[in-house]
Amino acid sequence: MPVEVIMPKVDMDMATGTVMVWHIAEGAKVERGEPLLDIETDKAAMEIEAPHSGILRHPLAVGSEVPIGKAIAWLYAEGEVVGPTPNETVPPTDVSVPAASPDPAPKATAPAASDDGLRATPLARKIAAENGIDLVGVRGTGPRGRICKADVLAAKGKLPFSAAEPMPAGTGPSASPAEPAAHTILQMFQGRDYEEVTLDGMRRTVATRLTEAKQTIPHFYLRREVEVDALLALRGEVNEGLAPRGIRLTVNDFIIRACAVALQRVPEANAAWAGDRILHFARSDLSVAVAVKGGIFTPVIRDADLKPLSAISAEMKALGMKARDRKLMPVDCTGGAFSISNLGMFGVDEFDAIVNPPQGAILAVGAGRKRMVVGEDEEARAATTMRLTLSVDHRMIDGALGADLLGAIVAGLERPMALLG
Repeated sequence: MPVEVIMPKVDMDMATGTVMVWHIAEGAKVERGEPLLDIETDKAAMEIEAPHSGILRHPLAVGSEVPIGKAIAWLYAEGEVVGPTPNETVPPTDVSVPAASPDPAPKATAPAASDDGLRATPLARKIAAENGIDLVGVRGTGPRGRICKADVLAAKGKLPFSAAEPMPAGTGPSASPAEPAAHTILQMFQGRDYEEVTLDGMRRTVATRLTEAKQTIPHFYLRREVEVDALLALRGEVNEGLAPRGIRLTVNDFIIRACAVALQRVPEANAAWAGDRILHFARSDLSVAVAVKGGIFTPVIRDADLKPLSAISAEMKALGMKARDRKLMPVDCTGGAFSISNLGMFGVDEFDAIVNPPQGAILAVGAGRKRMVVGEDEEARAATTMRLTLSVDHRMIDGALGADLLGAIVAGLERPMALLG
């Protein structure tokens, strides 16, 4: 009996995974524990090992999005008769791997084009034929411009509604009962030039999670303006001393450290919502938003209250690079009771962030600007200030507690010497 290779569940929030690359060609032998393929979820990309020894058969195409628990390939014993794919609900396709060879670790290559010169998966061709769609006019978004199922479905959506099945109301990854159906939106813009962008796994997950968070979490917002001239001066001095070691601290590193220390000073706010209970944490684990093409990752700096600024800086740089290269593992993005989203480097003065469940709060950081302020001596002077907005889950953090937390963050940023301890 062939052994089924299924899409594994590698993340608590994972619903589907995407086949990124096969390390073994169809028809080649693989030993248990050897790298078999790479998959990508909305949070990370990772290597999957062969669950059993055997000969790889019926692998799904690179770019295929597969629900967890569904088959992505089968492993046959030597000499075992290979029939049609055992799973008729997921048609097999060609994959971006080379022909079988004695090389134990063959490299992936582009699939050969079909007789018509078009690169398209068999499933995409089948759907196109059933709907009378000419693939010549379809733009492929798969690897090397390959036409995938999603591309054909997008093209189908652009057909006159008499030629294509209408989409039922309330369907689609980002639809909800309060939203108009996709075909209703398309009708509104008939006759206008536009380009459809099919939602990938990351964007769908971001849309779903943030919609749920905004609808189900009772947000409230606290705002403070913080003077950062002392911080900027200290950062300059510290960076001079660290230059021989190749370390350069950013303002964001100080913000991470200030939030970590503040969560220790206001431990009741270092919390996560667990349905029928609240979890309070001993250490400060912080998620930091990293923008990537098509979405956002939130890798976690663990035990940030115990780490010096240089260690926080090095870890943040490494996680940021992994995020941009889509090499984060699920463990890199799991946990944390507090998030930081800094759009100051994009010139944004102030914004409200959405709490990332089950966390208790998120800090939105704006750009540093020179402004005139009035000091305690009632004298006007120029100062560099940043605007902070703390978004809070009111179910576990009340107004006074949130104000204490934000005040502790401001205190750390305005008296940054304490962050060096």
